[in-house]
Amino acid sequence: MKSKIEALREKIEEGKLGGGKDRNDKQHQKGKLTARERITLLMDPGSFEEIGALVVHRTKDFGMENQQYYGDGVITGYGTVNGRLAYVYAQDFTVFGGALSETHAEKICKIMDLAMKGGAPIIGLNDSGGARIQEGVRSLGGYADIFYRNVQSSGVIPQISAIMGPCAGGAVYSPAITDFTIMVENTSYMFVTGPNVVKTVTNEEVSSEELGGASTHSTKSGVTHLTAANDMDCIAQVKKLLSYMPQNCEDVVLKLPYTLSDETRPELETIIPESTNQPYDMRAVIEGICDTDSFFEVHKDYAENIVVGFARLAGRSIGIVANQPMSLAGVLDIDSSKKGARFTRFCDCFNIPLLVLVDVPGFLPGTDQEWNGIITNGAKLLYALSEATVPRVTVITRKAYGGAYDVMNSKHIGADMNYAWPTAEIAVMGAKGASEIIFKKEISEAPDPAKKLAEKEAEYAEKFATPYLAAERGFIDEVIEPGETRKKLIKAFAMLENKVVKRPRKKHGNIPL
Repeated sequence: MKSKIEALREKIEEGKLGGGKDRNDKQHQKGKLTARERITLLMDPGSFEEIGALVVHRTKDFGMENQQYYGDGVITGYGTVNGRLAYVYAQDFTVFGGALSETHAEKICKIMDLAMKGGAPIIGLNDSGGARIQEGVRSLGGYADIFYRNVQSSGVIPQISAIMGPCAGGAVYSPAITDFTIMVENTSYMFVTGPNVVKTVTNEEVSSEELGGASTHSTKSGVTHLTAANDMDCIAQVKKLLSYMPQNCEDVVLKLPYTLSDETRPELETIIPESTNQPYDMRAVIEGICDTDSFFEVHKDYAENIVVGFARLAGRSIGIVANQPMSLAGVLDIDSSKKGARFTRFCDCFNIPLLVLVDVPGFLPGTDQEWNGIITNGAKLLYALSEATVPRVTVITRKAYGGAYDVMNSKHIGADMNYAWPTAEIAVMGAKGASEIIFKKEISEAPDPAKKLAEKEAEYAEKFATPYLAAERGFIDEVIEPGETRKKLIKAFAMLENKVVKRPRKKHGNIPL
């Protein structure tokens, strides 16, 4: 005769954690996996240890005492991902739509507390309709308990949120506090208020997908950092993301084995167009510098005028922040500044060295930018890079104009090593605009103003639109040939590996939010 423990274990392993829904239900037909299947995909085979499998809710109202299911709509536990310890919770949509109850929240809080104590990443697989309304304020309190732990964990252990179903109301704020959010296309959405409320309040008619789907949040709001085609792709991206991170803020990322050989990259020599106004793809520069197929871009479709992501350089994990001339000529605007600042701060939290690639003509002008706070938002990127204590290396490939030169990890805000290609132009502004101001009177009085402007433009460019004046002042450490960039960076990051910075004692800074 089976013992009670054996009978319960069988029930759990069969997937009947909650309502015991059939595996071939409508959710599966959409390509959605069960909570337990998601964990099985995420964790190394045989490594997952479940915690709280026998927990049930305590609600007695509205007939809920007759609807108690083991686990109460969330699976929690720990195991290994690619051999490294990780903690996870996966909400089960088959139990009350994954709605969060008091006990549901307690389970999540317990695993978050263990993750902090164990110094390892916490991964949330979110699939919930929101607070369990039958419990009233107890479910709301449960959300707040989770939010508080998100904040306490921030910068201590990596936190990743995978949105694999609905995520509405108060539920969206936990993913918003975590480090990275991944949404599954067509089956997940995030919003504070749903389409029905929006229609009632503002009279707008909008679908769930348009309001808060993966496409919306990856392109317009920037709420999600990555999108996935399906649940399996989502889990694969979570695992890849983890591979670039350390376990916690006191750890370092494991360096992959790498044997140095000829690290020159001749293809970089011809990447900058002859015309300074012609765009080129900064991703080609990144690919030429980094280890083959190692670049993992984050926030790819949001604020496309700046590129951020992880890569490896001779096996070492680094973070990259790079202007993108293919979009808005690579200017800094509100969205790109926020995007770059957020990524910079994550890398600084977790000891990931930063490489900044610069081709920036300045900040985007216009009333829209000014009225929406380009000053304070641009200052976020400036603040984030100035504050960062990880190894910081800059390469100026072409333009570095005005205040944007300062902001993009210049020597003046604490960068460790600053290189420039011979094509670099470091100046207050472009040669044409500068000449029109400096030589305004001389040009206007000339017999042929257009010819005189061209002469003065060439004169200004020869003197200022080069990296050599900055190098003479020590603002640039070395002017290097593009093909030598990878070799120089490998040596620079190896030299900076044990960098230590002592900051002034303070509670925390006051970043311009």
